Amino acid sequence: MSTPTKVTAKSKRSWLDYLSAFGRAHRKASLQMETSAPLLQHLDELRSRIFKAFLALMVTTGICFAFAQQIIEYLARPIGGVDKLVSIEITENVGIFMKVSLLGGVVLGMPVVVYQIMRFVLPGLKKNETVWLLLMVPFASLLFAAGVAFTWFIMLPSAVPFLTGFMGITTQVRPQNYFDFITRLMFWIGLCFEMPLVVMFLAKLKILTARKLASGWRYAIVIMAVMAAAVTPTVDPVNMGLVMAPLMGLYLISILLAAIVGRG
Repeated sequence: MSTPTKVTAKSKRSWLDYLSAFGRAHRKASLQMETSAPLLQHLDELRSRIFKAFLALMVTTGICFAFAQQIIEYLARPIGGVDKLVSIEITENVGIFMKVSLLGGVVLGMPVVVYQIMRFVLPGLKKNETVWLLLMVPFASLLFAAGVAFTWFIMLPSAVPFLTGFMGITTQVRPQNYFDFITRLMFWIGLCFEMPLVVMFLAKLKILTARKLASGWRYAIVIMAVMAAAVTPTVDPVNMGLVMAPLMGLYLISILLAAIVGRG
């Protein structure tokens, strides 16, 4: 008669152990959820910012898609017009049409993308800091537009004739090669012109100071030379100098902006 009693006691203690273990696991899971709540909120904020930036790019790309033919004709002026281009693939023209539309959408949507990035990186802004952010967004757009304008009005008029007439050999230019060349050049030089904004942002985070930038000018010249060599379509020093000159000017502006932010 004693054996069943022992089995029942053991089974009761076993179920109590299970319930106790379940309670401990539940409390541990609840504690983990509470500690990970800020991370989940941060990820949700990132998802929201990415979605808004993507939606803005979709809208601006759709606008550029409607005017892609006019944009292509305008971009073909340095080569002498669309008639100077020779297509050898059946899908080449369609690909160029889509690529130009996408690049135009990125250029038009750049202010919204920059705003969403800065709102995510700098959360919880005060009123005066929000005003500062709203000033930075058009500033970034103007810098990118300045880089694109510099490429169009200064770089391409000298680079395209040099490349197509090198060694006196007639060059039949394909649309894919030509538009890849000029759009990539405008995009990367436009990004290089964002240097003052990047430096100002790093100075805001106390990573860089105006004194560090001024004392490291030798390293900055080397870095700008490498950037100019990577971006410049030709290897001649004239075009490299054309790219380095505005970069050096932007570096001086970056030092000034870092000093203003550091003083603030």
